[in-house]
Amino acid sequence: MAHVSHTRGDITSHPDASEMRARYARMLGGRDVALVDGPVFLLGLYCAVSPWILHFTANQPALVPHNLIVGIAIGLLALGFTRAPERMYGLSWAMCAMGVWMIISPWIVGSSPDAGVVWNNIVIGVLALVLGLVCAGTAARSVPRP
Repeated sequence: MAHVSHTRGDITSHPDASEMRARYARMLGGRDVALVDGPVFLLGLYCAVSPWILHFTANQPALVPHNLIVGIAIGLLALGFTRAPERMYGLSWAMCAMGVWMIISPWIVGSSPDAGVVWNNIVIGVLALVLGLVCAGTAARSVPRP
Protein backbone atom coordinates (compact mmCIF):
# COMPACT_ATOMS: atom_id res chain seq x y z
CA MET A 1 0.00 0.00 0.00
CA ALA A 2 1.24 3.49 -0.83
CA HIS A 3 2.37 5.75 1.94
CA VAL A 4 -0.03 8.69 2.16
CA SER A 5 1.08 11.52 4.38
CA HIS A 6 -1.50 13.45 6.32
CA THR A 7 0.63 16.55 6.47
CA ARG A 8 0.16 19.11 3.79
CA GLY A 9 3.09 20.56 1.97
CA ASP A 10 3.80 24.20 1.43
CA ILE A 11 2.24 25.60 -1.75
CA THR A 12 5.28 27.75 -2.48
CA SER A 13 6.92 24.69 -4.01
CA HIS A 14 4.06 24.29 -6.48
CA PRO A 15 5.19 25.12 -10.04
CA ASP A 16 2.17 27.36 -10.70
CA ALA A 17 2.16 29.19 -7.35
CA SER A 18 3.09 32.61 -8.76
CA GLU A 19 0.47 32.34 -11.50
CA MET A 20 -2.19 31.32 -8.97
CA ARG A 21 -1.29 34.28 -6.73
CA ALA A 22 -1.47 36.67 -9.69
CA ARG A 23 -4.85 35.30 -10.78
CA TYR A 24 -6.21 35.54 -7.23
CA ALA A 25 -4.96 39.14 -6.92
CA ARG A 26 -6.55 40.07 -10.26
CA MET A 27 -9.82 38.45 -9.28
CA LEU A 28 -10.05 40.24 -5.94
CA GLY A 29 -8.42 43.49 -7.00
CA GLY A 30 -11.29 44.75 -9.14
CA ARG A 31 -14.12 43.81 -6.80
CA ASP A 32 -13.72 46.96 -4.70
CA VAL A 33 -15.40 49.00 -7.44
CA ALA A 34 -18.09 46.37 -7.90
CA LEU A 35 -19.28 46.73 -4.31
CA VAL A 36 -21.41 49.70 -5.33
CA ASP A 37 -22.78 48.19 -8.53
CA GLY A 38 -26.04 47.11 -6.87
CA PRO A 39 -26.95 50.54 -5.51
CA VAL A 40 -25.89 52.14 -8.81
CA PHE A 41 -28.11 49.76 -10.76
CA LEU A 42 -31.08 50.41 -8.46
CA LEU A 43 -30.53 54.16 -8.77
CA GLY A 44 -30.52 53.86 -12.56
CA LEU A 45 -33.66 51.76 -12.48
CA TYR A 46 -35.44 54.28 -10.26
CA CYS A 47 -34.28 57.19 -12.41
CA ALA A 48 -35.65 55.47 -15.51
CA VAL A 49 -39.09 54.81 -14.03
CA SER A 50 -39.40 57.91 -11.82
CA PRO A 51 -41.60 59.87 -14.28
CA TRP A 52 -44.26 57.18 -13.97
CA ILE A 53 -43.82 56.69 -10.23
CA LEU A 54 -44.18 60.41 -9.49
CA HIS A 55 -46.70 60.98 -12.30
CA PHE A 56 -44.97 63.88 -13.99
CA THR A 57 -45.44 62.49 -17.50
CA ALA A 58 -48.23 64.98 -18.25
CA ASN A 59 -46.82 68.21 -16.79
CA GLN A 60 -43.13 67.62 -17.69
CA PRO A 61 -43.16 65.65 -20.97
CA ALA A 62 -39.58 66.65 -21.86
CA LEU A 63 -38.22 65.14 -18.64
CA VAL A 64 -39.81 61.74 -19.27
CA PRO A 65 -37.43 60.55 -22.03
CA HIS A 66 -34.60 62.45 -20.34
CA ASN A 67 -34.93 60.54 -17.06
CA LEU A 68 -35.48 57.30 -18.95
CA ILE A 69 -32.28 57.70 -20.99
CA VAL A 70 -30.15 58.86 -18.05
CA GLY A 71 -31.52 56.01 -15.92
CA ILE A 72 -30.64 53.46 -18.59
CA ALA A 73 -27.15 54.98 -18.88
CA ILE A 74 -26.63 54.74 -15.10
CA GLY A 75 -27.88 51.14 -15.16
CA LEU A 76 -25.46 50.29 -17.98
CA LEU A 77 -22.60 51.78 -15.96
CA ALA A 78 -23.59 49.53 -13.07
CA LEU A 79 -23.52 46.51 -15.33
CA GLY A 80 -20.09 47.59 -16.54
CA PHE A 81 -18.87 47.95 -12.95
CA THR A 82 -20.05 44.38 -12.37
CA ARG A 83 -18.71 42.86 -15.56
CA ALA A 84 -15.31 44.54 -15.87
CA PRO A 85 -14.57 46.78 -12.89
CA GLU A 86 -10.87 47.09 -13.73
CA ARG A 87 -11.76 48.61 -17.11
CA MET A 88 -14.57 50.84 -15.88
CA TYR A 89 -12.66 52.99 -13.38
CA GLY A 90 -12.37 55.83 -15.88
CA LEU A 91 -16.13 55.97 -16.36
CA SER A 92 -16.70 56.52 -12.65
CA TRP A 93 -16.19 60.20 -13.34
CA ALA A 94 -18.87 60.06 -16.04
CA MET A 95 -21.29 58.97 -13.37
CA CYS A 96 -20.32 62.02 -11.32
CA ALA A 97 -21.01 64.19 -14.35
CA MET A 98 -24.41 62.53 -14.81
CA GLY A 99 -25.17 63.26 -11.16
CA VAL A 100 -24.41 66.95 -11.61
CA TRP A 101 -26.48 66.96 -14.81
CA MET A 102 -29.45 65.38 -13.01
CA ILE A 103 -29.32 68.12 -10.38
CA ILE A 104 -29.56 70.94 -12.93
CA SER A 105 -31.65 69.18 -15.60
CA PRO A 106 -35.14 70.10 -14.32
CA TRP A 107 -34.48 73.76 -15.13
CA ILE A 108 -32.69 73.10 -18.42
CA VAL A 109 -34.78 70.28 -19.91
CA GLY A 110 -38.05 70.89 -18.08
CA SER A 111 -40.36 73.86 -18.19
CA SER A 112 -41.35 75.40 -14.85
CA PRO A 113 -40.86 72.19 -12.87
CA ASP A 114 -42.75 71.77 -9.62
CA ALA A 115 -41.07 70.96 -6.31
CA GLY A 116 -41.63 67.19 -6.59
CA VAL A 117 -39.85 66.93 -9.93
CA VAL A 118 -37.01 69.16 -8.74
CA TRP A 119 -36.47 67.21 -5.51
CA ASN A 120 -36.69 63.89 -7.34
CA ASN A 121 -33.93 64.85 -9.75
CA ILE A 122 -31.81 66.49 -7.04
CA VAL A 123 -31.92 63.34 -4.90
CA ILE A 124 -31.09 61.14 -7.89
CA GLY A 125 -28.29 63.51 -8.87
CA VAL A 126 -26.76 63.69 -5.41
CA LEU A 127 -26.86 59.90 -5.04
CA ALA A 128 -25.30 59.45 -8.49
CA LEU A 129 -22.60 61.98 -7.62
CA VAL A 130 -21.80 60.30 -4.30
CA LEU A 131 -21.81 56.79 -5.78
CA GLY A 132 -19.66 58.00 -8.67
CA LEU A 133 -17.15 59.46 -6.23
CA VAL A 134 -17.11 56.19 -4.28
CA CYS A 135 -16.52 54.26 -7.51
CA ALA A 136 -13.77 56.64 -8.58
CA GLY A 137 -12.11 56.51 -5.16
CA THR A 138 -12.12 52.74 -4.89
CA ALA A 139 -11.00 52.34 -8.48
CA ALA A 140 -8.11 54.73 -7.96
CA ARG A 141 -7.00 52.69 -4.95
CA SER A 142 -7.29 49.35 -6.75
CA VAL A 143 -5.34 50.37 -9.88
CA PRO A 144 -1.82 48.94 -9.61
CA ARG A 145 0.89 51.52 -9.62
CA PRO A 146 4.06 50.91 -11.67
